[in-house]
Amino acid sequence: MTAERRRALLNTNPFNAGDIVTALEMDSYAPFPFLPPIRTGDRGGVYEFRTYRLKPGGLPPTLAGWEAAIEPARAYTEHLVVNMYALDGAPRITHIWGFASLEERAELRSSAYGAGVWPPKGGPDQIAEATSTIALPQGPFPLA
Repeated sequence: MTAERRRALLNTNPFNAGDIVTALEMDSYAPFPFLPPIRTGDRGGVYEFRTYRLKPGGLPPTLAGWEAAIEPARAYTEHLVVNMYALDGAPRITHIWGFASLEERAELRSSAYGAGVWPPKGGPDQIAEATSTIALPQGPFPLA
């Protein structure tokens, strides 16, 4: 990882994309250790990328809460593509979800919240800031 970062930083054209690349930002993550490996295949046409910047010391209780909540919230969490924690920078987690539609996302979240199985217990207490991005792939997408 360090070698690849160095290569990109010291290269005048790091990805052979010429003037198309106007900025470069690199973040390092590790997957939550209790989640299965990422599986490819049809995950729907709507992806949500959500990042939570955590309070200092917030990662251990976040991991514990997620591990306890995954199975009880299965109808919702089966749409989880991956959840990762940052290895550098501010303490944070980023997770990616795949849904057939925004309506499906809203219905599943509402059901999980209503049943009290989501969000993970204690999770929201650890969040300092949250961002969410909805992505609609254009053309082939390795997760779809």
